[in-house]
Amino acid sequence: MTNTNSDVSEAILEMRDLLRLLAGPAIAERDQKRRAEIQKIVGTSAPRAKSVLLMNGSRTQVNIRKETAIHKGELSALVKRLSEGGLLVGDIKHPRLAIVLPQTFVERMN
Repeated sequence: MTNTNSDVSEAILEMRDLLRLLAGPAIAERDQKRRAEIQKIVGTSAPRAKSVLLMNGSRTQVNIRKETAIHKGELSALVKRLSEGGLLVGDIKHPRLAIVLPQTFVERMN
């Protein structure tokens, strides 16, 4: 039974990835304004960009700080600005972006 659940979960994840691939351009167009606002807030800071990429709701701010070496006050201010801009959803203690950013977001900062 566990094998069947695992197979179904794997198939669902593959479908999700395919949908993201197909819908990517449409999603990017829809989220262009939000991405621009995030870019404005993050600026040229690589630690801020890396921190934003980790904001998927599964990590606390403490975990994000440990993974990116961003200063506590800087991360707090970043989360506050993102939240005030409507760019976060849910609990700010476990920040989650309202949109999905490409992993290349950090590469664009350099």
